[in-house]
Amino acid sequence: MQKVEIICNNCHKESFINKEPIYEGLTKIGEKVSCTSCGFVYTNEKDIHYKEEAKKNLIFDEDDKSEKIKLFSENETQNLCRQCSNYIINPFTQFCALHKKEVEATDSCNKFAIRKNSDN
Repeated sequence: MQKVEIICNNCHKESFINKEPIYEGLTKIGEKVSCTSCGFVYTNEKDIHYKEEAKKNLIFDEDDKSEKIKLFSENETQNLCRQCSNYIINPFTQFCALHKKEVEATDSCNKFAIRKNSDN
């Protein structure tokens, strides 16, 4: 992200830069860079004094982070309805074609059949 906070050379206030395109007909030929406080136009971008970003004091460091929590084992989520070939989803319902009933994506059953082109 480009810096936009400046200390103006003209008014010496903390301000923002304003960039406006300059057109010749329908062709963009440059940009006019100015101070939003006083309107001073910078002729050269090297003359702009950008405000230094204040260093943030960190309250926590790497030692304070907890261990990564692993909720499921590797194969625990493999037999969910959302990955089954009988699972049908549309904007109004989630349906099991095998059992002919409404299901949730996180349901499972003993007649699971893996979907061929699984995105998940």
